[in-house]
Amino acid sequence: MDLEALLQHRRAVKIFDQEKPLDTEKVKHCLELATLAPSSSNMQLWAFYHITDKSVIAELKKACMDQSNVSTASEVVVFVTRQDLYRKRARAVLEFERDNIRRNSPVEKQEKRIKDRELYYGKLMPFLYSRFLGAVGAVRKLVVWTAGVFRPVVYEVSEADMRVVVHKTCALAAQTFMIAMAGEGYDTCPVEGFDSKMIKKILSLPRGAAVNMVVPCGIRKGPESVWGDRFRVPFDEVYHRV
Repeated sequence: MDLEALLQHRRAVKIFDQEKPLDTEKVKHCLELATLAPSSSNMQLWAFYHITDKSVIAELKKACMDQSNVSTASEVVVFVTRQDLYRKRARAVLEFERDNIRRNSPVEKQEKRIKDRELYYGKLMPFLYSRFLGAVGAVRKLVVWTAGVFRPVVYEVSEADMRVVVHKTCALAAQTFMIAMAGEGYDTCPVEGFDSKMIKKILSLPRGAAVNMVVPCGIRKGPESVWGDRFRVPFDEVYHRV
């Protein structure tokens, strides 16, 4: 299928055929493709938990309010944000960028570009993603509001704002995964109705992690697997050409 056919085929499937198992390695490959999704500042503050153990899926079913898509899933992927890893990820990107610049930039521009990346990933990213009971975000807001008097700035830098950024990025990875799964002829359903505390306990997630989305996976059982025809708001209501 081409991209349009994949998007038309993808539906939020509510009931999976439990007699049609998935190829686990293909699901894993779709998660590898998910890492190609755009990521804010390339920080990649995400983690993917690929659950194939039926006993764990049964636990997730309870945490997801016994929804049929989870209870009939062959496998489940839980997308998790890892804002707590911001220092580690920033160092990894900076290390990569130093070598990347040396390989691909003109010699006369390398020193400046490396210094720019060191400032960005060594100072700015740790400042933006750090948090402490809202206090660090308040300092960031004060800084940008002051700077905004003189030039355009990004105002959304509070701790709540940065949490949104991390979840948006993780959701892009989840969407990429679901499209990749459609390309394999597999079905998915993004689930946001769940007890996040239960899921964190089931998966032994660290305190700094957060559950972004639960995506049960399988093969649709038949027409009853989706809720009839797809509804979309008329395009002319959402499309604005400027």
